[in-house]
Amino acid sequence: MRYFVVFYYLIISWHSISAQTALYNSGNIRIHDGGIIGFHTDLVNDGSFDENRGLAGFYGTSPLTLSGAFMPFFYDTEWANDSGVDLQTPVSVTNNANFIIGDVRTPRDMRDVFLNFTEDGFYNGETDLTKVDGYASVTGQASFSFPVGTPQQLRPLVLNSDGPNPLAKCAYFAENPNNPSTFPPFNTEIRAQTISGISQVEFWRLEGSVPSTITLSWNPSSGIAALAPELEMLTIMGWSKQARRWVSLGHTVVSGDLENGFISSASFIPDEYEIITFGSLAEPSDILALPNYILTPNNDGINDFLRINELEQSPNNSLTLFDRNGLLVFKAAPYQNNFAGFSNVDNLVINREQGLPEGIYYYVLELFDLGLQYQGFLYLER
Repeated sequence: MRYFVVFYYLIISWHSISAQTALYNSGNIRIHDGGIIGFHTDLVNDGSFDENRGLAGFYGTSPLTLSGAFMPFFYDTEWANDSGVDLQTPVSVTNNANFIIGDVRTPRDMRDVFLNFTEDGFYNGETDLTKVDGYASVTGQASFSFPVGTPQQLRPLVLNSDGPNPLAKCAYFAENPNNPSTFPPFNTEIRAQTISGISQVEFWRLEGSVPSTITLSWNPSSGIAALAPELEMLTIMGWSKQARRWVSLGHTVVSGDLENGFISSASFIPDEYEIITFGSLAEPSDILALPNYILTPNNDGINDFLRINELEQSPNNSLTLFDRNGLLVFKAAPYQNNFAGFSNVDNLVINREQGLPEGIYYYVLELFDLGLQYQGFLYLER
């Protein structure tokens, strides 16, 4: 037998808000195990509504609104309202959210309002007709697929983090980054020469503090064929908060065709980027090529240090140097144009204090902001 238990210190009243009836809680509601409550009216939660173990359902054909000073924590939920449910305060789900019909909507200009899934929270039933139209979030989970999109379509983002996220949240925007509705412009022309184009159709906003990779999918409305003539040229782009420009987040896996498919990024920290979208790599002939270098550290002011001018395009980088026998002799991340012929690694380098011997060395330079890796030679002359 299912039952609805209202715990002690309960103050429930019916208020008329803008000519619509609402359930107002300023006390303490708790749904015990096996209990169920169905909302066919708005909820204003100014009291305690947590430690629930039953089911809270949101039903009807007229739009519902959840508001109030405090976040309710529901155990199981059903979202089955033809006209959708509007959140004006964050809502947490500790177990299952069952999307049946209608969207859960949050204001895109209020990033502190979201449908949150706690460490054991999950969902099912998401489709183009029922999803989160706005911000979804997750706490205490390392991997999560955000069921976000617009009223017309589901456009999820899959997050895989190195550890549990204290809080990560995401929303999808079917907008041009050059003139978004809730952000300042992100000029798609401010990019490295290794990038030939950036999507002007859509983007995602992702927040999180844990190093992560993401997977995005595309469909015919994404216009990938016009952006990247070949699938191998597709990459994921992010607007760097520090560099104030678009940089590549890499493309470790790309699958599908130019109409439908998915792509995964390299590892990055979401909070370092404002928004994320698709981009295309430039033709190989347009990509910068790095030369072989000569180093003569004799304090004459010429070639005393290994200087790589292209580092200005990618402050996030690493440099490793090997001798002709493959022995690692130098490593820096990021590299700051300060190699003067001395090893900085703990290995079998002989006469370390005198500097590396004259000869040819092999370098590997990774420009993470551009998603590029270069290899070449350095000649050290004493």
